[in-house]
Amino acid sequence: MYVNWPPVKNNVYGEEMARKTKQQAQKTRHQIIEAAIKVFSERGVSATSLSDIAIEAGVTRGAIYWHFKNKMDLLSIVCQMPERKADELEKEYQAKYPNNPLLTLRSLMISMLRMMIDDPQLRNLIEIFFHKCEFVGEVSSLSEEMREACISDYKKIEKILSDCIREGELPYDLDLRRSAIMLRALMTGILENWSFSPDSFNIQEQAVPLVDSFIDTLKHSQYLRNKKE
Repeated sequence: MYVNWPPVKNNVYGEEMARKTKQQAQKTRHQIIEAAIKVFSERGVSATSLSDIAIEAGVTRGAIYWHFKNKMDLLSIVCQMPERKADELEKEYQAKYPNNPLLTLRSLMISMLRMMIDDPQLRNLIEIFFHKCEFVGEVSSLSEEMREACISDYKKIEKILSDCIREGELPYDLDLRRSAIMLRALMTGILENWSFSPDSFNIQEQAVPLVDSFIDTLKHSQYLRNKKE
């Protein structure tokens, strides 16, 4: 008489190996992105090849193709990173100031400017976007993606400003789109100018007065009001 013992199902080893493999893949992906940021910021996008990035990351070109379709796919991820950093900061300040959207906005703007000193990666990302990347040739495929991101930014800013109005922190008749255009122009203009010429002004010292002067404009400028004809 034979006893049919049930098979032993021990997947612990397999699960552990899968977990380690996933962690290693994530680590490699992170290495590649970090290397791309460094090389793009040093050489510019057009002068950088995947081989350059592979050498900097200490991986093969095949490893890059495992994670990214091509250089443009990798560049797209890099260009999205400042926005992701801003979104993370916004969530942090929303949790810190749940009933004060204007203080959240002010803190976010000041932090983004000061991070140009405190966060070398963000500084490199801004330099790549404004000064090391021409949206022509092979990079032109990203133009539409950037335009969509710009429109998305306006909508996000309008939502924050709308929350400020709801809380009575900004005038009820504030022109949301015009104010959003000004805010985005202010932030991108400051970041672009400072990253091009860091010695031209002290962004660490000027962050607060620059942001506060803008908020004062939101509160008091008649040119930012919805005027009924």
